[in-house]
Amino acid sequence: MAGRHAKTLTKQQLAAALRRAAHSRYPERDRVMVLLSVKAGLRAGEIAKLTWPMVVDAQGRIARHIELHDAAAKKRSGRTIPLHPDLIHPLRRLQKQNGARGPVIRSERGEALRSSSVVNWFGRLYRDLGFEGCTSHSGRRTFITNAARLVFKAGGSLRDVQQ
Repeated sequence: MAGRHAKTLTKQQLAAALRRAAHSRYPERDRVMVLLSVKAGLRAGEIAKLTWPMVVDAQGRIARHIELHDAAAKKRSGRTIPLHPDLIHPLRRLQKQNGARGPVIRSERGEALRSSSVVNWFGRLYRDLGFEGCTSHSGRRTFITNAARLVFKAGGSLRDVQQ
């Protein structure tokens, strides 16, 4: 796979990934991981470093955006990401299950997953589903591709998608 771009996911592939997550050992967590990748465009390392204060508002409710801090982002380039409606309810369920402190995505011991663990999790998911050429970066590429196709409807440009 070296030197090649990760493939983007089709709607059918996303649906299959979400079905697999629903039948996993940790269905709430796994659904949120897939959606953070595809609907928020987060990298594996950003998913691993995402904490509840980045996702909730001052009252502890799921916010309308993710405030990705510099420390959690690649090249310390934090940003604000609008929260896709498909992420709100899964995040609420995960918050109810785990509380709103610490990492959003946790291991079975309650600790933050390492970036490499997130990469491996996505690799195993896509391999088990038979998705050739898909990696942990496929969700991000899917998000960016979809955003680039739709940005003109909001009066934006490709530069807006880049940022």
